[in-house]
Amino acid sequence: MEFSQEQAGDVVMVKLAGRLDSSAAQAAEDGFAQLQGGPTPRLAIDLSKLEYISSAGLRVLLVVAKKLQQGNGKLVLFGLGPQVREVFSISGFDKIFAIQADAAAALAAVR
Repeated sequence: MEFSQEQAGDVVMVKLAGRLDSSAAQAAEDGFAQLQGGPTPRLAIDLSKLEYISSAGLRVLLVVAKKLQQGNGKLVLFGLGPQVREVFSISGFDKIFAIQADAAAALAAVR
C-alpha cells in the first residue's frame, strides 16, 4: 500500500494506493497518526488508486474518522472504484462516511 499526502489550502489530501488490508493497516494508521498531530483537522482521502480494502482497512478509516470527529475535524472520501465502493456498500460504511465523486467535490464538502 502506498500512502502519500499533499496540502490543498486548509485541507490535507491523502492518497491511498494498492491494497489496504491487515498487512498494510499498521502503516496506514502510522501515516494518519502523523497527520493528526498537525494543525489541520480536515482530511480528503483519495481512494481512486486503492484496489482492495479489507475489514482491517475499514477499521483504520473508522478510527481516523472518530479521532477527527472528537477534534471537530472533517473527513471525506472520494474516488472509490467499483470494487472498493462495493465493500463500503456491503459493510454499510457508505452510510457512515461522506463520499464524493472527485477531488473538487471532496474539497468543497470538507471545507
